[in-house]
Amino acid sequence: MSTLVADTVSKRFGGVTALSNVSLELREGEIHGLIGPNGSGKTTLLNLLTGYYQVDEGDIRLDGESLARSPVQQRPRVGIARTFQKPRLLGSLSVLDNAMLGGWCETRAGFLETALALPRARREDRALRDRAEELLHGVGLGYAIHRRASLLDHAEQRFLEIARGLVMRARFILLDEPAGGLTEGEIEHLASIVTALRDAGIGVLLVEHHTDFVFSVCDRVTTLNLGRMIKHATPAEVRSDPEVIRVYLGA
Repeated sequence: MSTLVADTVSKRFGGVTALSNVSLELREGEIHGLIGPNGSGKTTLLNLLTGYYQVDEGDIRLDGESLARSPVQQRPRVGIARTFQKPRLLGSLSVLDNAMLGGWCETRAGFLETALALPRARREDRALRDRAEELLHGVGLGYAIHRRASLLDHAEQRFLEIARGLVMRARFILLDEPAGGLTEGEIEHLASIVTALRDAGIGVLLVEHHTDFVFSVCDRVTTLNLGRMIKHATPAEVRSDPEVIRVYLGA
């Protein structure tokens, strides 16, 4: 079983310590929740795992191999995808074209091959297009394939980001507050997508404030506060932990 590991990582910004000796292990075929108050370090940890930040101390490893000094562009090549708190899409392109962008790291045809529509470029484009269409149907966006991305509503944009990550054949997908701004029905649809990813053997890291959603779908949950880990356990154990209740969940 493949694992993506943050091993006692620390990250500082000037004189502010955003993370201090935090560890997390994400396994293929599981949903791992990451919760905590605003400013607890959740997105910082996600940015370390995906290469947007480099660790000051500790290590990021995939199957035992260090990724701590590899550039952010390397993460898709090893099967690590992510979404963002505010979806990042190319609004002037279609839904299908946005999803196909997830396959950039697989293409081998060069600029001239693509410009001249030579056989390899056509084969790659056709295969990528077929996979993107299939995954868009899978996340419930089959009806919007040819719609301009700027015309999607908020929930549709979130689902499109997930599809784009899957087009790159992600083994791990890290979701940054995917339930933010969604209705109850849309959260139920998101839950069905996330559990389907787990059942397909993909590891899902769920960074989220919607704790009912987290506790209902996650296999394990890690809680941060002020840059430190305060609890790592099953959802039931985290939900009943006195310190987690004190600093985050409330009475």
